[in-house]
Amino acid sequence: MNQVVGFIGLGNMGLPMAGHLAEAGVRVRVWNRSRAKADSLITRGAQWVPQLEGVAEAGAIVITMLSNDQAVKQLAGTESNLASRLAPGGIHLSMSTISPSTSRELAKHYEGLGASHVAAPVFGRPEAAAARKLWICISGPKAAKERVQPVLKILGQGIFDFGEDPGGANVVKLAGNFLIASAMEAMAEAFALAQKNGIDRSAVADLFGQTLFACPIYQNYGKAVAQERYTPAGFKLSLGLKDVDLVLQSAAASRMPMPLASLLHDRFMTGMAKGREEMDWSALALGVSEDAGLK
Repeated sequence: MNQVVGFIGLGNMGLPMAGHLAEAGVRVRVWNRSRAKADSLITRGAQWVPQLEGVAEAGAIVITMLSNDQAVKQLAGTESNLASRLAPGGIHLSMSTISPSTSRELAKHYEGLGASHVAAPVFGRPEAAAARKLWICISGPKAAKERVQPVLKILGQGIFDFGEDPGGANVVKLAGNFLIASAMEAMAEAFALAQKNGIDRSAVADLFGQTLFACPIYQNYGKAVAQERYTPAGFKLSLGLKDVDLVLQSAAASRMPMPLASLLHDRFMTGMAKGREEMDWSALALGVSEDAGLK
């Protein structure tokens, strides 16, 4: 694939993703605040650039996989010169979980400088990224979406297009994370009810994971919640709070009441107050057990 692809953000998700691109023969340029994280990629053919701007050139694709809106704005938005370095014809492929409003702001900025922005947030934990099993949502200009398809096919198992509104894919991503968190809350309550009545939590999780709710969320998170296994974190509780806050912000902008999202916000905030920010976001279930008088 004769295409320069810059990659910014080598965290738990970004590192395996950049590795897949390098192994596929893509001309990958990587930058991260910590050089050490890039060492394993360099041995696989990626190029380390000491300055952020070095990931980009005219017509290239630059992927950002960062933790929040602020980081994306700082490294790829109006606070950086990334858009001008990508012009003409380059693409910012934003794969972070950010707000729809930030995505629309970035799209306007890139368009004004002769480049494009495509939102491409993903569903999947680090193990899914490592196995190239991510589900990818995209939205943005049609031509730009077509150009990034070969890159995305290296990273995931399926791509779902949600139109040309640059914030469309971000809305879907937030809706999905809301559904996951809601399922964890529901499982936590159901398993606590079972436990209060002398029934083994794991047995209940096995039943529902194999029958009525035979799907990855209920099977994988169901085991974690039933077994109360919240470390190591695949997705930190602090990031769960960030995402639910983005859901509520989008709901407010849409005049959309989401009472369950408000409950989840309080559940995550309680976890933060109790020092659980580094635990997996499924640790919201600890609050349910505590409310029930369980250890």
